[in-house]
Order: sequence, then structure tokens, then C-alpha cells
Amino acid sequence: MSRRLNTLYFALVLVTVALFFTSVYEIFFVAPVEEQMGIVQKVFYFHVPSAYCMYVGYSVCAVCGAIYLVTRKDRFDAIAVAGAEVGLMFSCIVLTTGPLWARKAWGVYWTWDPRLTTTLLAALIFVAFLVLRSFGEAGEGEKRFAAGLAIVGLLDLPIIHYSVQRWRGQHPTVITGRGGGLSPDMKPALLFSFLAFTALVALLIWTRTRVELARMRVRGLEMDASEHGLMEDA
Repeated sequence: MSRRLNTLYFALVLVTVALFFTSVYEIFFVAPVEEQMGIVQKVFYFHVPSAYCMYVGYSVCAVCGAIYLVTRKDRFDAIAVAGAEVGLMFSCIVLTTGPLWARKAWGVYWTWDPRLTTTLLAALIFVAFLVLRSFGEAGEGEKRFAAGLAIVGLLDLPIIHYSVQRWRGQHPTVITGRGGGLSPDMKPALLFSFLAFTALVALLIWTRTRVELARMRVRGLEMDASEHGLMEDA
């Protein structure tokens, strides 16, 4: 079973690399340059899929955290940690590429738009999750509290998604058409970008989960060795 999983893992690596090469080619050599935004518009192909991957990472963290609360199985705790870290990484990409777009579109790098504000709030919640988990060796209490925090963070994701429609912020909704729609010539680049980022987020969560499970096993062996040594000394 382990050999089969390793084969699938390396297959996913190859698929991810191939999709990213295809995506970059489509973005910079096939998709047209937008008339008003110019070359800055190509940030869009990284910004939107990164936001999607942020949702995936945070959702994985919250769902697996909830399962951990019920089952107390370490593998779900490991997946929750992986989801939080990967989601936060994509949050950083979103909060970096967004201001690059905003500077060109709005004339400022940051404004307290509803979607920007709620995205920042989600990032801070999951930073708190990771800070809590990083206080030494997280015990059962810390793990449960962190899982509850992740569930609270999950509640913010629908607010991020619907904040533009609900509070009429400045953030455009290009895909759904309010921002002027997306040119048909740009859609293949966006599609390949979504495919590449989907493969990437799956690969990163899988990789980080494997590392976290290995760390847990090493920690367990250390504790067993320590207890065994104490018993021999006694």
C-alpha cells in the first residue's frame, strides 16, 4: 500500500509540474494583454486560483479538525495542521498579489474593502491556530482548542465569498461578470491556472501531512524511549 501511495505521490508531482509549465505558457504567450490594466492584469491568473487554494486549505483544516475532535486520531490532526499551513501560504499570495492589482485599478495598495478585510481576518484566525500549535509540544488541550478555532475560521470563508455582493465593496467579480466579464481568449489560461493550483494545493497538503505524521511518530518513539529509560533507572 505504501509503495502504491508513493507512486501516486510522484505521479502527482509530475502532473503538477506539467500543468504549471502549460499554465505559464498560456498566461504569458497565449492570453492577450488586457487593454486597461496592461501586463498587471496577468496577476489575476495567480490571484484568483490562490484564493481558491486558500479556501481549500482552510476548509481541510477545519473539517479534519472537527473529525479529530470526534475520533482523536492523529492523522486527522496532522491533515488539519497541513491544511492550515498551506491555506495560510496561499493567503499570503492573495494578500500580496491583490494589492498589486489594487494599485493599478484603484490607485492604492490597500483599502478596507469587505472582501480584503474578511480575507485578512481569516488569515489572522489561522495564524492564531498555528501559533497555538507551536507552543512547545501541543498537548490534547491545545489540539482541541486549535480545532475549535479552525471551525470558527471556516465560518468566515462564506463571508469572504459573498462579501462583495452583500456589502458592495470595490473588489471586482470578474468571473461572474460584474467586473466586466472575462474575454474568451483569457479563459484557457485561467482554466489551466486553476488546474495547476488544484494539483499544487493537493500536493502541498499531502507532503506536509506526511512530514507531520513522521514528526508525530518520532515524537512518540522519543517519549517511549524516555519512559523506558526512566523505568530502567527505577
